[in-house]
Amino acid sequence: QVQLVESGGGLVQAGGSLRLSCAASGRTFSSYKMGWFRQAPGKEREFVAAIRVIGWNYNRYYADSVKGRFTISRDNAENPLYLQMNSLEPEDTAIYYCALGVRGATMTSDEYEYWGQGTQVTVSS
Repeated sequence: QVQLVESGGGLVQAGGSLRLSCAASGRTFSSYKMGWFRQAPGKEREFVAAIRVIGWNYNRYYADSVKGRFTISRDNAENPLYLQMNSLEPEDTAIYYCALGVRGATMTSDEYEYWGQGTQVTVSS
């Protein structure tokens, strides 16, 4: 089993920054994907960013809406997954979830097996 715990959410003004963290514990994998999804009130959960790790190879993926503003990172399997969010907009307000999966598509929430409890991000205008 895998446990994921997010932190770093909060209230910030438009144009500000936040850094989310996701600490993972339990089973480890040599090849996996870890990502961030978000869900705003009344909307479906949507993909934000992900890292896909195959051995020593890291590939990063971003939703078009966050490209150039958000950066996903993870130095190695022992360190947390981070999401640096800059130039935040009110439209970024949502609960942000960390997720981990082993196989399947990178940007599809159904293809992730493990989920954190979520952290609230609120961006005021």
